[in-house]
Amino acid sequence: MKLKLKLEHRKQKVVSFSIFIIRMLRFSIFAIVLIILSVGFGVVGYHYFANLGWLDSFHMACLILTAMGPVVEMRTSGAKIFDSLYALYSGLAFLSITAVFFAPIVHRIMHILHMDDIE
Repeated sequence: MKLKLKLEHRKQKVVSFSIFIIRMLRFSIFAIVLIILSVGFGVVGYHYFANLGWLDSFHMACLILTAMGPVVEMRTSGAKIFDSLYALYSGLAFLSITAVFFAPIVHRIMHILHMDDIE
């Protein structure tokens, strides 16, 4: 049996729960990869530009990515520019990663509501 992983069209029936779980796993893995890449980018940037240790760089990257705010004051111009650009990127990344994670759930709810409307 071949599992269909594409999103179903509005005129098609809602996929089974097992296929939905597989779809959620696929989207979750993609969201986790985006988080790892975003944190990794921040860790390397803070380590290089702000001369922070690896653990402090990881701490800063995680806090900025989740919009908690900085912990360490940036002292050099390069560190301030990186911090600003990473903060702008993090705002978009956080919203995008959240959208990727919740997309299958929202799609299923909208699909079910539309199917109820047709029936």
